[in-house]
Amino acid sequence: MKIESIRLKNFKTFRDVHLEDIPSFLVVVGANGAGKTTLFDVFGFLHDCLKGSVRQALDSRGRFREVLSRDSSEDTILIEIQYRMPITGVDRLVTYSLEIAERNNAPYVKREILRYKRGRHGSPFHFLDFSNGEGYAITNEEDFNKKDEELKRENQKVSPDTLAIKGLGQFERFKAANAFRQLMESWHVSDFHINAARGRKEASGDSEHLSETGDNLPLVARFMHERYPAKFDEILTTMARRVPGISTIEPKLMDDGYLTLRFQDGSFKTPFLDRYVSDGTIKMFAYLVLLHDPRPHPLLCVEEPENQLYPKLMPELAEEFRDYAQRGGQVLVSTHSPDFLNAAELEEVCWLVKTQEGTEIRRAKDDPQIAAYMDEGDQMGYLWNQGFFEGADPQ
Repeated sequence: MKIESIRLKNFKTFRDVHLEDIPSFLVVVGANGAGKTTLFDVFGFLHDCLKGSVRQALDSRGRFREVLSRDSSEDTILIEIQYRMPITGVDRLVTYSLEIAERNNAPYVKREILRYKRGRHGSPFHFLDFSNGEGYAITNEEDFNKKDEELKRENQKVSPDTLAIKGLGQFERFKAANAFRQLMESWHVSDFHINAARGRKEASGDSEHLSETGDNLPLVARFMHERYPAKFDEILTTMARRVPGISTIEPKLMDDGYLTLRFQDGSFKTPFLDRYVSDGTIKMFAYLVLLHDPRPHPLLCVEEPENQLYPKLMPELAEEFRDYAQRGGQVLVSTHSPDFLNAAELEEVCWLVKTQEGTEIRRAKDDPQIAAYMDEGDQMGYLWNQGFFEGADPQ
């Protein structure tokens, strides 16, 4: 499944934006405070709504009034995501729409819809439609020979601040809801913390995928070392090329039953524990473990991967993000690095501009001047440095 577009109304700094035709690999740039973190937090917010409730997701962000755009003339937040998924052998454009409001200081789901076209013509059909905790879902949505009025509707009730897709998406009979729930559960919005990745870890826990904070890095490294040795060797080869002196990395089970990482520097006989290596070394290893995951996340969001890393490594890292996307995981990356941006293609870049009316999203491919310079062989990072991204520079 691939996300095609995102529409936001009254979500923090985004009063009304519609990002369409999203590529598999998208690089987002903009000044500090323009909304890059907010754009990625849309996916984190939906993920939190699914894990808990809408109220809990809002509370962790300062409550409803802090998420609602300031000075907004409306009292609802709208998030709408369009994505493609195969249904009865045909790739269909599915729309998930979530509208949130507040009543008596309590947030609730004003409207939640999942819709797509059953045929080439006509309006999209609502296969899930809920308002204020009540609604229906279609149970025989794959029966395309039936007329709309013959489809079976199952009426349900949920808590007003709970996503209907959270409960109904657990059941196979609600095909589109089930698929979108699985998509949301598999999103990875990176919040990597170097200190969380360091040190001894319990040898049990999630070991197949790197967590958002990276606190299970030794477990995932051991899993790949044991289950995917060729991939782990590829990671070590890359590390040796990018980090001078590093010859091998070993996930080591200590005598007390805890797991840690040991780094071998060719200049020394004794390996270093991970707490003695540089922040950049830990971060590069974590990114390589993440990007060599045998089962890519359907959506990966990473903010400013250049921090703590040597600038000349950025073009190669950008290529690895693109390769990850081509293996099946859509990737969104924000950056302030011209070196990273130089590796991006025209259609892969957008920038954010903060105005009095809220943040705007602009695409590089829609700017005639940028497109012309790229056709002549210029690189995106150089154009950004020279100020061709109108409105992107801090005021």
